[in-house]
Amino acid sequence: MASSRPTLSLLLLLLFLFTATIITTSHQTEDDDDSSSSSPQLALNPSEQEAVYRVLDSVNSAISWRTIFPDDLCASPPDGVVCDYLYVSQNGVATSVHVTELHLGYLSDYTQNPPCSSNSTLDPLLFTSFKHLRKLFVYKCFTVARVSLPDSIPEGFGSVLEELVFIENPSLVGEIGAMIGNFTKLRRLVLTGNGFHGSIPGRIGDLASLEEVTLSRNRLSGGFPTNATSRLKNLKVLDFSHNFLNGNAPDSIGDLTELLKLDLSFNEFTGEIPSTVGKLKKLVFLDLSYNRFGNFGVPLFLAEMPRLREVHLSGNKLGGRIPLEIWKNLKGLSGIGLSRMGLQGNIPASMASSLKNLCFIALDNNNLDGEIPEEFGRLEFVGEINFENNNLIGKAPFADSFRDRVGRKLKLSGNPSLHYGKRSDPPVPGPALSSSAATRLLVCFPVALLALYISMKQ
Repeated sequence: MASSRPTLSLLLLLLFLFTATIITTSHQTEDDDDSSSSSPQLALNPSEQEAVYRVLDSVNSAISWRTIFPDDLCASPPDGVVCDYLYVSQNGVATSVHVTELHLGYLSDYTQNPPCSSNSTLDPLLFTSFKHLRKLFVYKCFTVARVSLPDSIPEGFGSVLEELVFIENPSLVGEIGAMIGNFTKLRRLVLTGNGFHGSIPGRIGDLASLEEVTLSRNRLSGGFPTNATSRLKNLKVLDFSHNFLNGNAPDSIGDLTELLKLDLSFNEFTGEIPSTVGKLKKLVFLDLSYNRFGNFGVPLFLAEMPRLREVHLSGNKLGGRIPLEIWKNLKGLSGIGLSRMGLQGNIPASMASSLKNLCFIALDNNNLDGEIPEEFGRLEFVGEINFENNNLIGKAPFADSFRDRVGRKLKLSGNPSLHYGKRSDPPVPGPALSSSAATRLLVCFPVALLALYISMKQ
């Protein structure tokens, strides 16, 4: 399973960029209004200009920034440096100009941020010299040489910060708490694929403007910050996946009633999945897979969450039987991951008859028995079915045309008493890699993304 992580980076980045676009849309109008009025020709303060040069030198000293950009950096800025005017509210006259956005790290030919070198360093001026910074984006700048975070971020930094984003910087190490300051206006906190460690500080709950918290793929440990949810009434995305978090997931998760995405996968959470998750009526994407949640069965509260498009619970030994009745309330589901859960009994026909929009279902590596309901052979949009390594019997209800369409993603091997129909060879077994993680992005991802977009626009 761990080997799949590098292959997901690009798609995770695309998801991040899409989410950033959607979350910032509602705030764009007021920014456009501010910039539409005519402004005098003001120059960037020399000390702030020097700080920009220093920061650019720290991420790539091979580029002669001062030679290439000798003039006012707000009049002729390099890619990735954005300035804006500061207005006096009484008369609407601009009095100064400042750096308001820094985007570091090459993304593509269409987004040519300053490229980072393999020996990039973190200049302290980044956290001390830009009092008006609203967005800080750092992508793949710290990948080779070890770079340490400062022990703490100065109090004066981040008073107007709205987005703090560090993506794929594995050699940037330090306590996660050092990255979380008094950011009262922060809407997006995205720290994914870095070398951060330690526990998630409870003060993250004081950042009441947050709409997204993504701390995935670090080395975070400790429990879920139980007091972190009380004030986060605007939170839409919560992603703590691929860390080492443990203990019980708190009931207070149910207080995040605006949540669209909840991802706690690939951690070490134990106990029962909180029933209060069922209070998240707007949730589109739920992934609790590969934790250590206990033997409490597939949660029936899923039936109370009609907007769900994807549910992933694989790798938790929940046990029991697959519920019969909940699927009729979940007709919008496009992806289900219930692999390696110790499930027993038959596969209910109601799953296929109710879930007409399924594009992915994984029930592999359980103890399921009986025949595959014929309704599964009528799923029009399905892109992958994985029923491998169970005790299924009888004739598989998949016509040759169905098998031609699904191809190798019809995975039925490991069921000795299951007959495959007319063809001499059974479907090719799938890879050892968890189907949940790979298929979520490669098959069902577009559907979930569309649902996320629609929900955010409402």
